[in-house]
Amino acid sequence: MNYLRKFLTAPISHQFSPVVIFWFSLSLTFAAIYGAMVLQKAFNGEYIVQDDARQHVFWMQRFLDPNLFPGDYIADYFQSVAPSGYTAVYRGMALLGIEPLLLSKLLPIALAIITTIYCFGLTLQLFPVPLAAFISSVLLNQSLWMKFDVVSATPRAFLYPLFVGFLYYLSRNQLVGSCVAIALLGLCYPQYVFIASAILALRLVSWQSGRISLSPNWRDYLFSGIGLAVAFAVMLPYALKTNEYGPVLTAADAVTSPELWPGGRNPFYHENPFYFWLIGERSGILPPVLPPLIWLGIFLPWVCRYPARFPLVFQLSPALQLLKNLMLAAVLMFFAAHSVLFRLHLPSRYIEHSFRIILAIATGILIAIMIDWALEVLTPFSGQFQPVIAAGMTLVFTVALIFYPNYTPSFPRTNYRPGPLPNLYQFFQQQPQDILIASLSGEANNLPTFSHRSILIGREYAIPYHQGYYREFSQRMRDVIRAQYSGDKIVVQRVIEQYGIDFWLIEQSAFEPGYFSRNRWLQQYQPEADQAIASLEAGNLPFVAEAIARCTVFNTGDLWVVQSQCMIND
Repeated sequence: MNYLRKFLTAPISHQFSPVVIFWFSLSLTFAAIYGAMVLQKAFNGEYIVQDDARQHVFWMQRFLDPNLFPGDYIADYFQSVAPSGYTAVYRGMALLGIEPLLLSKLLPIALAIITTIYCFGLTLQLFPVPLAAFISSVLLNQSLWMKFDVVSATPRAFLYPLFVGFLYYLSRNQLVGSCVAIALLGLCYPQYVFIASAILALRLVSWQSGRISLSPNWRDYLFSGIGLAVAFAVMLPYALKTNEYGPVLTAADAVTSPELWPGGRNPFYHENPFYFWLIGERSGILPPVLPPLIWLGIFLPWVCRYPARFPLVFQLSPALQLLKNLMLAAVLMFFAAHSVLFRLHLPSRYIEHSFRIILAIATGILIAIMIDWALEVLTPFSGQFQPVIAAGMTLVFTVALIFYPNYTPSFPRTNYRPGPLPNLYQFFQQQPQDILIASLSGEANNLPTFSHRSILIGREYAIPYHQGYYREFSQRMRDVIRAQYSGDKIVVQRVIEQYGIDFWLIEQSAFEPGYFSRNRWLQQYQPEADQAIASLEAGNLPFVAEAIARCTVFNTGDLWVVQSQCMIND
């Protein structure tokens, strides 16, 4: 039993001991296994894309062919809001011949492995038991692959390796590493520079005997001062930058936006205040962090109150204060983001990512402490029952942690979207690069990624956070609805000429009276949506519907591709 305790829960004497190498290698093994499972889904077909990558990656095809998406309002917008460091990664890989969509499938695996390395090292800094570091890294990996952050390969995918790296360097008081991590955070996911800055400020403050006291060590002030200066420098360009698609949506305008209520593209508000403040996906303070085992970490503070009963508690480093500061910083930024909606982006982002890291590390430490306690309790027992009990503990631990994904059919969750109509994508690929496609169909969301052609509108791109962009987008939606359901040729002609529409992609069910009732999102564009419904219910045949028979140039499945000039020239 002593040998078992030594292997599982004995504190390390140096960081390159055989036990550390074993648990570290095992951590990387599980990270690689989970990554391979993700890759299997990513390359399960020719036309597959992660849902969020349809927004943030499609326009990067311009790095390979600058002639793509000429004058594309949507592509220009998403290019303008992409952080420079994130863009530089894709641009650099494109120069090496790696296509952006391919990179978006490979990049998450590398980011997850880097996160695993830093998580293992950080946990060892806080608690020198390799088993705890292994459990924390596996839990964090499982949690990452149960959400769409890393797999999206969007800016927030870079948060985990960069921010966990920042915490690791900070726990070791390495100034250069901490500052580099802050700078990279600012270039890839600037929102979390605020969290890093708050942690740097909080490390100068302590709570002792019911009183707040400041650090007496001048080196702490120098460290934090330099770190905050780097944070200020990297965030200054964002503060000075003017966005042609602005201004940022205000709370007063947001509360009236249908896109931010249930049924909209980005539901934020909710009629139930309990839901809004506690469990709202974008607004709540209680994040939906999985797997369930990760929540055991909330009991670590209770266990720490009884070091005599749980002797491994004595191995906790004073640097564990870092997790407390992270929690406080996350809560502060959560309320700050709520107070200035939406200038600091979404409040729940500060909570969810921070709590996932905190809980993974805290749970790893807690489980190691509890295993050590159980093995100590079993020490007086001897004979044949010791191995049986030890094997039983190992089995329970293995099933609960390692094999949990086997009992979760959706693991890993990737939200990869297959393109169901390859013939449609190939048809548009054969058209000139400067064409513009109008459509109310959800299939339009796939065309920029798979066909590399511009669309006028698409639900995937209805992002309301910059008023200038969304004002134009909303107007386009209303114009397309009005034109597609109008019986007047002049109305259709004006919209086609105004935007330079070359093709109209139309669902065969688009002219049925129930089309709008099945699509709650379309109904928010008023009064055009209600006018279209009334016209269909009255039995009126829209001009576009009349032109389908003579102007269709391609059809597949439930979709017609109608040539715009044919409609208005006849």
